[in-house]
Amino acid sequence: MYFESKGKAEVTYDAIVVGSGISGGWAAKELSEKGLKTLMLERGRKVAHGEYPTANSESWEDPNRGRTPTAELEKHYPKQNRTGYTVNEFTKHWWIKDSDQPYGEDKPFDWIRGYHMGGRSLLWGRQSYRWSPMDFEANAKDGVAVDWPIRYSDVAPWYDYVEQFAGISGQNEGLKQLPDGKFMPAMELNCVEKKVKSGMAKSFKNRMMTIGRAAHLTEALHNRGTCQYRNRCIRGCPFGAYFSSLASTLPAAEVTGNLTTVANAIVTSVIFDDKTQKATGVRVKDANTMEEKEFFAKVIFLNASTVGTTSILMHSTSERFPDGMGNDSGELGHNMMDHHFKVGATGDTEEYRDKYYKGRRPNGIYIPRFRNLGTKATKKDFLRGYGYQGGASRTGWQKTVKEMSYGEEFKQALTQPGDWRFGINGFGEILPYHENRMYLNYDVKDKWGLHTVNFDVEIKENERKMREDMAQAAVEICEAGGLKNVKPYERVYNPGNGIHEMGTARMGRDPKTSVLNKWNQIHAVKNVFVTDGSCMTSAACQNPSLTYMALTARAADYAVSELKKQNL
Repeated sequence: MYFESKGKAEVTYDAIVVGSGISGGWAAKELSEKGLKTLMLERGRKVAHGEYPTANSESWEDPNRGRTPTAELEKHYPKQNRTGYTVNEFTKHWWIKDSDQPYGEDKPFDWIRGYHMGGRSLLWGRQSYRWSPMDFEANAKDGVAVDWPIRYSDVAPWYDYVEQFAGISGQNEGLKQLPDGKFMPAMELNCVEKKVKSGMAKSFKNRMMTIGRAAHLTEALHNRGTCQYRNRCIRGCPFGAYFSSLASTLPAAEVTGNLTTVANAIVTSVIFDDKTQKATGVRVKDANTMEEKEFFAKVIFLNASTVGTTSILMHSTSERFPDGMGNDSGELGHNMMDHHFKVGATGDTEEYRDKYYKGRRPNGIYIPRFRNLGTKATKKDFLRGYGYQGGASRTGWQKTVKEMSYGEEFKQALTQPGDWRFGINGFGEILPYHENRMYLNYDVKDKWGLHTVNFDVEIKENERKMREDMAQAAVEICEAGGLKNVKPYERVYNPGNGIHEMGTARMGRDPKTSVLNKWNQIHAVKNVFVTDGSCMTSAACQNPSLTYMALTARAADYAVSELKKQNL
């Protein structure tokens, strides 16, 4: 680490970025490219692009075929494994151990996280959708929470900017609720997906299907390779084919010569100067040695993820901010959101038994929001809306196992895939309820001496009504697509399980009701910017990461402009 004895001048930078994930990587890139000497602090271990130990491993190479023993899951990963797909022998090195880093739950909450250079940019689902004008106006029109201090027109040019650097494949559809973007060639729908798409077009005026808009390269870009259709993305992509900090933004920052990265550096608080009413730096603890250090800068970007950033602000107490930095409004930690899901439908078809597909497409279909779009035909008895993600595939050779057959016929059967199955899963908006919150538990500290986090979050009647409609509409879509054996499903959902946690340090127009202004600055501490999920004022129903990228690039551009004007 960088904790050897140094003078203050040697630990002073123009900018400090806390966190190396999707938004932190963008902050580092933009600040470094604009000439600022930038320090990036990552609480997890150092990882370089390509250091993905299981990226080329096959399931048969592991004694348990990739399955982590139940006893180990129960001991070390009881919460990280709640998704059902995160922790296995090929991925568990990316996820934290709950036994080492506990948190509290007043109500069930799934805080799924990985601490390493690149953060969850190595692990995300890569679905990349713009928010629409209606999403930025929704709170004001519905009288919910507070109004966004920005509109789509403020973010649109930054969507253009980040899409073209990150590399988003997809198809423009001309929808007001899902704005078009700067896309690479789209991945292709398979035959059953096209069948359902056609059936939807004949049956519905307001519902349609498109291929997912995904951060996967279908054309080479910035020395990154194209997607190889291996669908092992969660292990890390040695080709750099999907967007991550390690493959994309950090190399761009490093080539400037302006970026310094420090791993195993846990930021414990932001340093505040009462005289200048500005932040002067951050306090850091070495994750391994426990040694403490201070780093200084003119501007600070907090990008430690929604919970991480808000926890840092809550720990940053002073005479000016006894309840946490920037918490004049009392909203810090409140308005926690996620996307509720695990509701949808499945169906089968006996058609296309002579059709298959090549490779393992790491992407699915997307059915954009079609409820509450401002017309009578789309209005429902709940606020906001939802979209669906999913797709079709052939069922596998596992169908033969129950037969317990032997001989030539059994071997031949193993080579034949089963029938086609199609499924969709809804992703719905959760409203920003003030009472949905995270807070510090002053009675329980972690191994580094920091107060742990507790969650008090739940979905409410609006979301429950939406879930009923999500199941019913999913059945209608499958039936319109000509599928058989159509069945709805709803599984247990805990907030946080979507891994889209948002809110807790929201943007707003009024310092009395929000933490950040329209430039993602803390209202009362102008040289501290927050551009990760904690800044969000509402949640929409689209995956949020592309919006984090755009807001971060926008805020960095503003921060550098203000530094040049000596306003920070």
